Amino acid sequence: MANWEQFLCAYRKYLMSVLFPILLLPLPLLVSGKEAQCAYAIILMALLWCTEALPLAVTAFFPLILFPMMSIMEASEVCVEYLKDTNILFIGGLLMAITVEKWNLHKRIALRVLLIIGVRPALLILGFMIVTAFLSMWISNTATTAMMVPIAHAVLEQLHKSPEQKDVEAGSNNMAFELQEPNGTIVTKETPQLESGPIPPPVPEENEQKKREHLRFSQGMSLCVCYAASIGGIATLTGTTPNLVLQGQVNSLFPDNPNVVNFASWFGFAFPTVIILLLLSWVWLQILFLGFNFRKNFNCGGKGREQERAAYLIIQNEHKSLGPMSFAEGAVTLLFFLLVALWFTREPGFFKGWGNVAFPNKRGESMVSDGTVAFFIGIILFIVPSEYPSLFLQTNAQGKLKAPPALLDWNTVNKKMPWNIVFLLGGGFALAKGSEKSGLSKWLGDKLTPLSSIPSPAVAFILSLLVATFTECTSNVATTTLFLPILASMAQAICLNPLYVMLPCTMAASLAFMLPVATPPNAIVFSFGKLKVCDMAKAGFLLNIIGVLTISLAINTWAYPIFKLDQFPSWAHLNTTICHVNGQFNSSVFFP
Repeated sequence: MANWEQFLCAYRKYLMSVLFPILLLPLPLLVSGKEAQCAYAIILMALLWCTEALPLAVTAFFPLILFPMMSIMEASEVCVEYLKDTNILFIGGLLMAITVEKWNLHKRIALRVLLIIGVRPALLILGFMIVTAFLSMWISNTATTAMMVPIAHAVLEQLHKSPEQKDVEAGSNNMAFELQEPNGTIVTKETPQLESGPIPPPVPEENEQKKREHLRFSQGMSLCVCYAASIGGIATLTGTTPNLVLQGQVNSLFPDNPNVVNFASWFGFAFPTVIILLLLSWVWLQILFLGFNFRKNFNCGGKGREQERAAYLIIQNEHKSLGPMSFAEGAVTLLFFLLVALWFTREPGFFKGWGNVAFPNKRGESMVSDGTVAFFIGIILFIVPSEYPSLFLQTNAQGKLKAPPALLDWNTVNKKMPWNIVFLLGGGFALAKGSEKSGLSKWLGDKLTPLSSIPSPAVAFILSLLVATFTECTSNVATTTLFLPILASMAQAICLNPLYVMLPCTMAASLAFMLPVATPPNAIVFSFGKLKVCDMAKAGFLLNIIGVLTISLAINTWAYPIFKLDQFPSWAHLNTTICHVNGQFNSSVFFP
């Protein structure tokens, strides 16, 4: 029996890959219609994504096989979904992120900010959270965490060294010590021993208490890095993949929308949310791991100055080891700021951007997208040399002239580009389009109409909580890919602006704080030790609740004017006679 159990455990992924399609066959065979056939494809992909029986990117290609065979979409239509403008934006944004990593610009920024903030316990946690969140806005959460965790642990080592430990290193704990007589001879004297009475314990009770405090501080420092990486990625459209899934799904499901989700509109909505969530997370981690003694947390008593100076010196030495800023770093910084400025001013919405003025279409909208801008700067990275023009005339060993390499080369891109995410995004867009073409979206929407009797803030809160729970054990990209088309159909059916539920659920997909397997930053931090699953679960549980509440606050306040959530948009209507009365939005949906 044990052998069978071992066999099933070892071959479970192969068995699931074969059994899932067979066990789900009654659905399309017994229920007629394309809706059931599309539901079969979606449920099968959901099971394979949740169990990871196949690589996520491989499962994403199932629509390419199933939809043409089910007569839902032609193969040529499905293929188009795999490289849309959102995929181009993802690749273009990563070109800049890879360049920043290549020239170590992210490490220079991180160390510089830490030197400014300081190394007092509470401020140190805040400093690491600010740096990690900022870097995660522009480069991958995984790369940010992998860089910041070793720096954090190096600083912690210096902070945790007690005076006794330093004395041990200096040799002051020897039972014999040496004195030098006036004539130059060395005399070794023994330390006096007490003949009677108990020997004092070698480790005082105070040291044990300090060790416990240091352990808690180390745990809090580790968690603050991975949590800040997940939170920071929410702030920008390219910061984490679920944000791009949202943009792609909105553009795919509602092709008539006036580019409502773009870099500027998303940043205006998400950045204040990230600031609030980051501060609340900092307070919660401080209370949980440092306690309620805020005077001690900020080191107002002046104790531990020596350890703080040593920790500060570690950061300072790391910063000095980078040397002066090179021409390549300066060029990357300049291009980075240019990219962000072009993104923000392309089509901001509250005034005419350069895209509306220079490249308008018939409706006055920008024909240039955020993906166009990303690739424009990305191509420049392959053209600009990494050294001053005066150094062009270098010679190699054979005496031939040698030009310096460009800021970015294709070998580096090929190694660091997560191509699997590109295919995963495409698979999600194909699923959404197939759901629409088959009529499954409309069928789901009709079944969800009873939700119109529930206040919309409650609907948004419950759905966000559901997504935040689901994403703890499933890829956040797969979660948003599966949920967003269903949420869009539901919103249309109850005459609710689709963005009112799609925006908070997309954000909630990034709230993976409870388990090491929930997201790569959690796994990286957990691998460094000193953390148990229960520590992460305890800290992450309340943080999930705080995150969902913060998102609910955002969607019901400053998101309204940004995305015009107080009206049902014309680009989302299914039946204009239901949701519009003389052109006015039925406000009872929002305020019952």
